[in-house]
Amino acid sequence: MSGTNLYFDYNATTPIDPEVLAVMSAVARDNFGNPSSSHCFGHPAAALVQRARLQVAQLLRAEADEICFTSSGTESDNLALKGVVLPLLLQGRKPHIIISAVEHPAIIETCLFLEQAGAAITRLPVAADGTLNPSQVTAAIRDETVLVSLMLANNETGVIFPVNEISAITRAHGILLHTDAVQALGKLQIDVSELGVDLLSLSGHKVYAPKGVGALWVRTGVEIDPLLHGGGQESGLRSGTENLVGIAALGRACELLTENMTDEGRRVKLLRDRLESELDAALDQQLVFHGHRLLRVPNTISLSVPYVDGEALLAHLDLENIAVSAGSACSSGEHQGSPVLRAMGVNSDIAQGSIRISLGRWTTAAEIDTFLEKFTIIVRRLWAISPLYKNR
Repeated sequence: MSGTNLYFDYNATTPIDPEVLAVMSAVARDNFGNPSSSHCFGHPAAALVQRARLQVAQLLRAEADEICFTSSGTESDNLALKGVVLPLLLQGRKPHIIISAVEHPAIIETCLFLEQAGAAITRLPVAADGTLNPSQVTAAIRDETVLVSLMLANNETGVIFPVNEISAITRAHGILLHTDAVQALGKLQIDVSELGVDLLSLSGHKVYAPKGVGALWVRTGVEIDPLLHGGGQESGLRSGTENLVGIAALGRACELLTENMTDEGRRVKLLRDRLESELDAALDQQLVFHGHRLLRVPNTISLSVPYVDGEALLAHLDLENIAVSAGSACSSGEHQGSPVLRAMGVNSDIAQGSIRISLGRWTTAAEIDTFLEKFTIIVRRLWAISPLYKNR
């Protein structure tokens, strides 16, 4: 077994940046006041929250008072969708929502809940390369359509949706547009005005901040109902005493992205492209790559190894202390393959051999070298014992 741990699963979660950790430590040590308290302990805490709000807003080129802090990207997604739709359902209306077939489970499952409550859901299919055509949104709009929710970048393939083009359509019809930008933040430049969305979700632990903190950007003038009722924090959108340490950490993480994201994205893309091309060459061009080759975030590779099960490949990589994500899912003991790849029409046999490789801030050229060597050895070893490969 290798003595070095190699982390290639940045899309699952990121390590906390040391500069972010320093902020967390200082806030936890020096600021225990409640931001809602009107005294000498509460004022500094409130100032920290407001500073973080500004740091997040600057990364999005938004206004600070449009940022609502939450516990996660999942909560942000729930707040956006339920905050728009539940009030209409309570009025006896039958609102219609448009999403894609490859959204994150936080959107998929929330829409299932809303559907059971009486909402109508349209799930748009994607092309074989994972892309979505804006005309599909136009064709799906009904008189009852109140919300379109489409991710900015797919968590598995990295494919980018044309959200800015779709926003022109939704605005023309007076429909709200939400985007789950959890996997795009820190990888793509985001300007909410240029993007044209009304609601945008993000998560701290995907951008080198801790787990347990996220945010929802709500365009000024957009009204949604809260999920949590109580003391009325976060301008009434999210009651509960603020997670001061997490919020300050998210703010600093966003500030670091504002300063370094362009250069970092360029560096990671070069490593990603090298890894992809050299893996393909080392394995005789037998790998199957998923998703559009150009319209994707710079750090993500989705691939399948024919005649090899993705879970088996992941397990062998794990024995070498190499972390990636399996692209296949196991349900009730039966491999069904990744829902994203199935929505893209990928053959089930190929989908079961899929994995996601995602690079990040501390990925090095030396790690790429080690990954190439060990991945190639493992795949050839699995092929050698695969009757399907022998009989191909």
